[in-house]
Amino acid sequence: MPNTLNPLELIARRWQPSARFVRRAALATVVMAVVIVVTGGAVRLSDSGLGCSTWPQCTPGSLTPTAAMGVHGLIEFGNRMLTYVLCAVVGVFIIAARAQQPRRRSLTKLGWAQFWIILANAPVGGITVLTGLNPYIVAAHFLLSTALLTVAVLSWQRACEGDEEPRDLVARPVRQLAWLLVLASGALTVVGTLVTGSGPHAGDARQVHRIAVNWREITQLHVDLAYIVVGLSVALWFTLRAVKAPAAPRKAVLQLFAVLALQGVFGYVQYFLGLPAFVVGLHMFGSTLVWIAVLRVFLTLRERGPVPAVPGPADRLEVLEPQPAA
Repeated sequence: MPNTLNPLELIARRWQPSARFVRRAALATVVMAVVIVVTGGAVRLSDSGLGCSTWPQCTPGSLTPTAAMGVHGLIEFGNRMLTYVLCAVVGVFIIAARAQQPRRRSLTKLGWAQFWIILANAPVGGITVLTGLNPYIVAAHFLLSTALLTVAVLSWQRACEGDEEPRDLVARPVRQLAWLLVLASGALTVVGTLVTGSGPHAGDARQVHRIAVNWREITQLHVDLAYIVVGLSVALWFTLRAVKAPAAPRKAVLQLFAVLALQGVFGYVQYFLGLPAFVVGLHMFGSTLVWIAVLRVFLTLRERGPVPAVPGPADRLEVLEPQPAA
């Protein structure tokens, strides 16, 4: 009895994408991961968190918003529809990674990891609505989106390098300092969800339960962690200069400085202006850029050799450095 080929195997036999196409597909997953975070924030900041009153339907008896739901229903439903766009983009990356020759199983696994995170986060979003925007569930929903962004950035980096065993470009203490930077940035993100959960933007114009902490005190902790991240970034910069590290990690730290400066402006403006929704949205966007920049700093401290040769004029053998997402 002949072996039955799965659809991905059939596609791989008929289409071998270039390395450049796979890199662009990986970058597209990063962009969409950022978009889903920012638009999710827009739902909350526009008081549209309960624009669709139930899940998986928008309203009881209707999959789509009705006229009675108004603009809030459209905003919430539009954000839900973006999940399908995200799935499509990740699907393209999975297919391209599987069809690429020579086959790179690491890329395929990273693509499927993104898919499973999306699948896990969808019901969490539904529980958020069903629980009336419980702030702890909202925080979990955001953190899962951050996990998706993390895997997307790793996929992008891996698509731009080879499959050799990673070789450190700096000494172990320098990498440990970079690990501290990653951990501090992760803590900054987690505490940021507490600031959101205790702050005034609950996601709906009605009274919504908030996290029972002092908002100003948790905001101060968030600011303190931001200073720690800045301090670790400065320390890492001088350390890389002292050990004469390659240009790539030093350039990545400079890019991190630029993103941190922009995020600092957003943070102080939103604080002194009384948390206007638009500026809070910019701050959320900035948080994704900071996380991407921090991950790129860490990932540039090692190399895996050149991208495997792929038939086609668009392919190159050198290791290509990803550029920051816009």
